[in-house]
Amino acid sequence: MRIMRAEQFGLKREVEYGTPEQNESALRIVADVKAEGDAALLRYTEQHDRVKLDAASLRVTQEEIDAAYDRVDAAFLTALREAAANIRKFHEKQLRNSWMDLQPDGTMLGQIMRPLKRVGVYVPGGKAAYPSSVLMNVIPAQVAGVPEIVMVTPPATGGKEGIDPYILVAAAEAGVKELYRVGGAQAIAALAYGTDTIAPVDKICGPGNIYVALAKRAVFGAVDIDSIAGPSEIVVLADESADPVYIAADLLSQAEHDEMASSILVTSSEKLAQAVSGEVERQLSTLPRQDIARSSIDQYGAVLLVDSIEAGIDVVNQLAPEHLEVLTEEPMRLLGMIENAGAIFLGPYSSEPVGDYFAGPNHIIPTNGTARFSSPVNVDDFMKKSSLIYYSKEALMKNGENIMTLARHEGLEGHARAIQVRLDKENGSK
Repeated sequence: MRIMRAEQFGLKREVEYGTPEQNESALRIVADVKAEGDAALLRYTEQHDRVKLDAASLRVTQEEIDAAYDRVDAAFLTALREAAANIRKFHEKQLRNSWMDLQPDGTMLGQIMRPLKRVGVYVPGGKAAYPSSVLMNVIPAQVAGVPEIVMVTPPATGGKEGIDPYILVAAAEAGVKELYRVGGAQAIAALAYGTDTIAPVDKICGPGNIYVALAKRAVFGAVDIDSIAGPSEIVVLADESADPVYIAADLLSQAEHDEMASSILVTSSEKLAQAVSGEVERQLSTLPRQDIARSSIDQYGAVLLVDSIEAGIDVVNQLAPEHLEVLTEEPMRLLGMIENAGAIFLGPYSSEPVGDYFAGPNHIIPTNGTARFSSPVNVDDFMKKSSLIYYSKEALMKNGENIMTLARHEGLEGHARAIQVRLDKENGSK
């Protein structure tokens, strides 16, 4: 890995918005599915996924789901169920209730919390299948109370045999009742605008390739989306007490995602920097996804040297990483100084995969520095809020002049008169 002073490193990564050709392709697919419905959906599925379907075969059957259980091993099912229980328990703590506040003058103000009615979950295929992402998308929506959760996934996530059975089992265990074998930008368009087969949703969530990301951006406004996800990121903040073997393994756990993943060590110890750099090389040589991880490490990996751990925290806050591991002698002492990170892992036994799969917090986390202003997927993402205002006569008579003053200052006489007519009537009735 490259070793350099932190000030030599470009702290800002450009957000990936695709090439002009990719943007044009995604927009064309979205427009065609919006105009033609199932016909375009099926045409692009055959063109891009090399799978020929008809409208009747788009929906995954219960028989296919039942058969998938026979193709997954018992250890996976046990681990999946325990992970699902942990994820559910964590997200249940995020639930918020509606509230109302009655004032002495009879005014009542409040907020009504309601779940979204219908949510679409995109589960990618391609380089790998991610059953864990099914749980992380679906369970918070369920906890929020969303009554209709529909899942889409490319028709060949499991290769020639069709949808990966582990994805189907994860969907069933999470409680998904409506699944479709369709992926790419065409799936996003179908969820946003609906077809004869797939009813439109209120929100689309879940990661995907660049065409999925561009399609999500294109349909935002017609529906809500979770985010435009970028490549995976990890930053490890470590001092001389950290184990270089642990650090190298954790850096590679992200590098193996894809060639654009970013793995960075920030440390005040030159000895540790050298040890980690060598250990990364050693572990890379036996990693099954070595080519992907090598490309990621070479392009976006780095060891950044700083004068102190406190200076390292400044670097971390500028990077605003998706995942941050703090491997220092007293990690809890530093927690209050960390301002920007999607998920924070403290101590040597809190390896990033603990959060990816099992602990309970969501692993769909802001990337590309957006942890400066956004949060991991949570229950609130699947709820909407309505403000409640019941103003009493006493309150209006007391505050009416102030309301009209503000309205007239903005040049909105009609607003002021809506208050004035009420004040005039009430004053005239005395």
